[in-house]
Amino acid sequence: MILITQILVFILIILSTILIVGIPVTLASPGEWEKSKNLIYTSVGIWTGLIVITGIVNSFIA
Repeated sequence: MILITQILVFILIILSTILIVGIPVTLASPGEWEKSKNLIYTSVGIWTGLIVITGIVNSFIA
């Protein structure tokens, strides 16, 4: 169970890093928001889901 939590946290860190770089670049680029809007919303939804799933899995460890 600890390995699953570590994998979830690792994926969360990678996705967070991608979003921290990707969202400002997308917003600063002219015309990119309209093209990438659905991808960003989907990524943020996955990120939120990972937060919830990681919290639930972590509650079983303690």
